[in-house]
Amino acid sequence: MSVNDTAHTDNFAWNRQVYHRLKLALSLNLRRQIFIAVCDDLHLRNQIAARLHSTLAYPVGQVLYQPDDSLESSTAAYPRLATLRLNLSDPNLIAQINQWLANYPPPTIGASKDTPGRPLPVPAFQIVGVELLTRQSVAIQRMFLHHLRVIEEYLSSEKTSGFLEASILLWVPRPWLSAIQQSAPQFWHSRTGVFYFAGDPTPTVQHPDYSERFASSRNLDFDDFQPSILEEVPIPAELEAAKDSELDLAENFDFPADEPVNHQELQEEVALPTELLKVEVNPELHSANNSENYLESLPSLSHISKQLSELVLTTINTKILADDEEISQAQQMLAEIERLHAENAPGEALGAAYHKLGNFYRLRIEQGQVTAENLMVAIIAYQESITFDDTSPQLPDILNDLGTLYWMLYRTPSAPEEGQTYIEQGIEFYKLALKLISPQTHPETYARVQNNLGTAYGDLARFAHPPDCWQQAVIAYNEALRYRTVAMEPLKYAACQNNLGTAYWHLGQYNQPVVNLKKAIASYNLALAHYNPQDEPLKYGMIQNNIGTAYWNLAQYEQPAHNLRMAIDVYCDALKYRTAATVPSGCAATQNNLGTAYWHLANLSQTPKEDKYNYLRLCIAAYDEALALAHSLNPAALSFDVLATHNNLGLAHYQIATDQYFNGDKTQRTQHLEAALNNHLQALNGLSKQPEAYQTTFSYVVKTVRAFHSELGIQGQNLALSKVPAQMLPEILPKL
Repeated sequence: MSVNDTAHTDNFAWNRQVYHRLKLALSLNLRRQIFIAVCDDLHLRNQIAARLHSTLAYPVGQVLYQPDDSLESSTAAYPRLATLRLNLSDPNLIAQINQWLANYPPPTIGASKDTPGRPLPVPAFQIVGVELLTRQSVAIQRMFLHHLRVIEEYLSSEKTSGFLEASILLWVPRPWLSAIQQSAPQFWHSRTGVFYFAGDPTPTVQHPDYSERFASSRNLDFDDFQPSILEEVPIPAELEAAKDSELDLAENFDFPADEPVNHQELQEEVALPTELLKVEVNPELHSANNSENYLESLPSLSHISKQLSELVLTTINTKILADDEEISQAQQMLAEIERLHAENAPGEALGAAYHKLGNFYRLRIEQGQVTAENLMVAIIAYQESITFDDTSPQLPDILNDLGTLYWMLYRTPSAPEEGQTYIEQGIEFYKLALKLISPQTHPETYARVQNNLGTAYGDLARFAHPPDCWQQAVIAYNEALRYRTVAMEPLKYAACQNNLGTAYWHLGQYNQPVVNLKKAIASYNLALAHYNPQDEPLKYGMIQNNIGTAYWNLAQYEQPAHNLRMAIDVYCDALKYRTAATVPSGCAATQNNLGTAYWHLANLSQTPKEDKYNYLRLCIAAYDEALALAHSLNPAALSFDVLATHNNLGLAHYQIATDQYFNGDKTQRTQHLEAALNNHLQALNGLSKQPEAYQTTFSYVVKTVRAFHSELGIQGQNLALSKVPAQMLPEILPKL
């Protein structure tokens, strides 16, 4: 969020606020962020840049880093923030940062005889000296702007150098800010945040009182320090399909109560995030005309972030707030915040006022009004609250709420492209919250945040590095279960065990499948033990479905007959509670899973011939039930591929019709072949945009038409061809 370029009557208070925002944004160590700090006062710029460097480069003992007992921390010192002066002879930020990293690559920690270790994070880079370009030639100035224009290409490339894993803070005076906006729009549009400092312009002629504190080379004192290593972790949910399983959250995120909590282990200085990403207002969400009706009833809001005030007015004007009483409350809270700003109230008072506004919108969200506008108001209000009061005893709860709000923002339909960014943002807030919570004194809060962290990592696995993410999910859920005991919260304990089981299931798709799938089954059974099927039939049936899927998956690696029978038994139990009347989509998914398990059991080499026919008939019955329900539902509600189920059903009918052991009469064989052909044709009809799947299904159609001729003669073939669409006949006839 950026501020308007306006004069400020109290420069000291303004600059203090902006400094804290900038420091907190850098403290997260997010990758690929571009921050621009605007300051015309060179002396002030030097003071702020030096303070940032001294605070963030080696934050020994700060809350943001607490060593993990499982990792070695005795490493060579390495900074989190590197300060570089722009090379005026070749003003290429990319080359300059790459050269620094070539000279000082991240050291590796945690290495042992059994593990290779991992490198420390690449630092963020603070660039000063842009104002000196004014005294350089026009060619040099153009070269600098050209290098900025190509940075966006580097940011979007997968093969660029390691510096792109870090953030950049570029210090510029206002004239150069305008030049960048006009001549390097790609760089400008890729910014994450802009921070304006108030001060009088300083001539660019070197002044003895404004000595630069940065050398052109390394300019770092390598004292001992313990670096911040961001862990990576994963997610939870319900396994629906036997193959391509989709997950539904077994437990919604927890919001803590509003009552203040006395977190005694808060440390003195905590770098917290406020200017974290561009929460920019979509111009289509509101209009100036709509705001006019309410602006007259509000005082001037010159001290409040323009984004926040416009978003609040948007929720009022579009009736996202439900009634006049809510609208009045929102107006009153904005007016109170403006009054506190105007009176230069203490940071604690401003923090409490912003926190109250965030809680107001959070309550709307909890009541079901989950809109992008409500989410963004709550996020910005909470971030402002932290900005003005980062010592509040409610700080861990606010950070947990921010993590959850960003996760919910990812789930809104209006933000698919920013989804990964929002999830990563939420994860960082959860991690910051965990730094401030003692699990010994506040076990419930600690367990809640760990569970939420696991859920967020699970969603992150959909975007990048799924094995790592699911491994981290396992870590987070196990940590939550250390403090979320059965005695304290039996249902939340059970939900977390289900989430852990799902994390193990996903991890088993990448690493140590037998070990992780057995752990998944164990976790699911622990969850099931604490649900009463009479009180919680849907959750009880869901977890049984998950157990069945884990057994089905385990059958691919060991004891296939035993594990498939276990899967079938559990699926059948699940269907007692996942009925077509109570949860049709879940019933359809479990029926589909059951059909798949019967199919695999029928086709095991050790399955007796007399059992094979019965298993195939049961397979067909389950698939028929699944498809009958699926075709009555909205496709978006389904977690399995209906076209694949049609193909599977066709194959089961084909097998009964053509297996000589079954000895069916002509009428029965005809019925099964017709069912096989109809299902394959139905699948083929929906696969026109999937060439590979289309060709596979087309081959099934050809094979079934041939079976008509083989089993029933030329009359049978003619019967089959009469069912094939006319436009397909020229393609099929040459293959018969």
